[in-house]
Amino acid sequence: MNDFIKIAQEVLELEAKELSNAAKLIGSEMAEATHLIANIKGKLIVTGVGKSGLIGAKIAATLASTGTSSFFLHPTEAMHGDLGMMSKDDAVLAISYSGESEELIKILPHIKRFNIPLIGMAKTKDSSLGYYSDIFLPLHVEKEACPLDVAPTCSTTLTLALGDALAVCLMKKKNFQKEDFASFHPGGSLGKKLFVKVKDLMMSENLPIVSQKTPLKEAIITMSEGRLGNVLITDKHNKLLAILSDGDLRRALMRNDFSMEALAYDYATKNPKKLEDSTLLASDALSFIEKHKIQLLAITDKNGVLEGVLHIHNLVEAGIK
Repeated sequence: MNDFIKIAQEVLELEAKELSNAAKLIGSEMAEATHLIANIKGKLIVTGVGKSGLIGAKIAATLASTGTSSFFLHPTEAMHGDLGMMSKDDAVLAISYSGESEELIKILPHIKRFNIPLIGMAKTKDSSLGYYSDIFLPLHVEKEACPLDVAPTCSTTLTLALGDALAVCLMKKKNFQKEDFASFHPGGSLGKKLFVKVKDLMMSENLPIVSQKTPLKEAIITMSEGRLGNVLITDKHNKLLAILSDGDLRRALMRNDFSMEALAYDYATKNPKKLEDSTLLASDALSFIEKHKIQLLAITDKNGVLEGVLHIHNLVEAGIK
């Protein structure tokens, strides 16, 4: 019986070896490609067929999400009208391991006719793709992981890795930061972390608010109706004075002087934790809540006037981590 664990290990080791060998052969062409792409006024168009096309689509997506305007164009579609998507301000990254893919080679003369810079990726520069390329990124692979040495395995892994290397070089060239990445991924966890602010999530209407003179029994009713497990105690100018939490209420029940007729303020937490800036990132507010082990965070202005509250459930539901 085949030892599939061993086979899998050998595949990974071989692909890692090919990547390591290729890394040692990286030359000035990577820097040239980086400078070319970084300085174009238009877009980078990635093209290829078969497995190279699939890898090319992923490279285009990676570049687009890391600050390099890019899209994938299938050579066959290009030959049937989509060449019109190219402009003289663009550049093309063409991928073909053999360098001889028929559908791809057919569009190369037309790309050159428009004087569009062409970056080629292939096994050897002594190929049709190499001939047409202004900058050539070689795909050095000695052996495929396929036992028949025919199915693209090591070669596609290397192509993908070179695309990643190019994307990272461009990120460094453009000083691409986390904030830039998040702007392209507003729905992702990083986008939420870097863009969603407290004011976007805080509750500011129908809050459970009572005055400093409110009896505890009335405050408990307000707490139940508010469904936040807390009551906010403010003065006549809506300045936050204290917060009565369900924890405060449980501790009050243990006191010998406990009375439902007493003022809620007497049992509440004076000078509760609060934020005075609703433009603070929601992720920072979550860190504040976790640090102080609270569930409800009051949001006030610089003068302590209540603006709203942020409950930990608001943050969880919004996907803030």
